[in-house]
Amino acid sequence: RVDYLGNLKVHDVNPVSKIVLFEEGGHYSQEINIADFDGNIINSFSKYGDLPDAYGILLSTMRLVDDNRILIYGSNGFLTYDFEGSMLSRVKLVDFEPPNYTPVFTGHGMEKSKDRYLYVNQGFPPNKDYSDKHIYNDMYLLNWLNPKTGEKEPFVQFPESSVFRNGKYFFRNSWDPVYTLTDDKIYVAFGLEPVIYVYNNSKPYSLLSSIPLDLPEYRYFKGADAFSSHWSFIGLKFTSGMILNIKKFDGYFLVAYFPGYDNADSEMRFSNKSQEETINFNNRMKQKYPYHIAVLDSSGIFINNFVPEGLEAYSMMIRNGELWMLEKPDEDVEQDYFRLFRVGLKYN
Repeated sequence: RVDYLGNLKVHDVNPVSKIVLFEEGGHYSQEINIADFDGNIINSFSKYGDLPDAYGILLSTMRLVDDNRILIYGSNGFLTYDFEGSMLSRVKLVDFEPPNYTPVFTGHGMEKSKDRYLYVNQGFPPNKDYSDKHIYNDMYLLNWLNPKTGEKEPFVQFPESSVFRNGKYFFRNSWDPVYTLTDDKIYVAFGLEPVIYVYNNSKPYSLLSSIPLDLPEYRYFKGADAFSSHWSFIGLKFTSGMILNIKKFDGYFLVAYFPGYDNADSEMRFSNKSQEETINFNNRMKQKYPYHIAVLDSSGIFINNFVPEGLEAYSMMIRNGELWMLEKPDEDVEQDYFRLFRVGLKYN
């Protein structure tokens, strides 16, 4: 537990040194905070804005490198700071381009593999044209990042069997990857598609297998015959099922997901409503369709499915072989603290 009141994001946790890294998400400060497991704030500093050692645009969650170093991947490069806020190193990015999106929230970010990091490819599709169905054949979904050289290596495209290769059109970011690294393999799910693809962790990064996910009441968008820029097409991201996070832990797959609206609620979502009706509808949907976590064995056989009461389903992190999750805040009472929990699997 850390006593702190503010608009914060938890970036990383180190169970060995018992350190929590989080950020105050203000518009002008983005203050970096380091706390210990007793809840004491060790130090706070900001590297945002017009500073000689600023990181620029934050491109990923920050990572704890060791007992006294933080690695930040930003538009100004890979920057390493100590816990006192002094910049220790900076490596400029090679061929930097503004990102298409920046998924900066607990449980998502760069995953370390030896001297490099696995991350999503944040670039726009080829030609930046979402109405061109050829983008699904040409785009790369993941990047290897090298913090020592500033280089990136795009890799992994949609397999032929993927729903994104079915000749249909999909809304923007419907394919955002979530992934985990273990057993010298890369396990990745592409957005709304309920499949875990397994890749070799070394060149040529071959596709080894695919694991269909049998998720209870999972309803997802399977593509449209024509592209549309209408708000209702873009808004499908709020109604379609989506895979939010995957982890492999104790030999089991943990899949956090949003189940998606049924047909009646999807139609209601895009119908004409007053502002009050919209607020009431959205509140009902939030209660009706909470985030779930499914548990599957190593071959993908479904074992269990539940709503993680009191925990944020998407926030799963594995550090030092331990599974950590962020507590879900009380929506009715403002809390002046946040808590992280080490979580295990209960075997019957």
